[in-house]
Amino acid sequence: MLTQSIGANVPNHLWQLLWEYDPNGLIVVDADLYIRLVNPAFCQMFHVKPDDAVGQPAETILDDVSDFNRVWETGTVVRHHLKEYRQLGLLLNQVIFPIEDEGIVACIMTDFSHQLAQKRELSKLRQETIKQVNEVVNHQMKVVQEIAGLLGETTAETQVSLLKIIQMLQPEAIDSLSLLNTDDS
Repeated sequence: MLTQSIGANVPNHLWQLLWEYDPNGLIVVDADLYIRLVNPAFCQMFHVKPDDAVGQPAETILDDVSDFNRVWETGTVVRHHLKEYRQLGLLLNQVIFPIEDEGIVACIMTDFSHQLAQKRELSKLRQETIKQVNEVVNHQMKVVQEIAGLLGETTAETQVSLLKIIQMLQPEAIDSLSLLNTDDS
């Protein structure tokens, strides 16, 4: 009731200004899903001129109009429907609703593309971080293998040297034992 009284008292040029300056994309289609109205924000989002959009089938610009069809068939409102238009880099939150008295369906499109860009940037950052971590781990494994190889070499060299010392000392130890044994006899 309040809306009707306000609407009745608001001059048409004010409604026109609201339509023109609304930052959300606005589109109105008829029963055959032909575009009847678009606002400047819609045109900017989809890179079209109003004259090129109005009168065209909605699917020529929107590609998929199944949500509009569902609204026509059921008469229900589709709220908070996120839709991505990849070719344009758009992520839009759409509210699609019928205006049965006028025989039209309207859609309000709020641009969430900045969130999509942030999501993609975060995903890219994660992938780069994972790549860097893998490179660091691989480098550390290579260093560990090199150290292990060097330790193995030095251990082997030490063992060879110790064996040589033992072999050198062993004849003396045997000679010493034999001398002790001969002295005892």
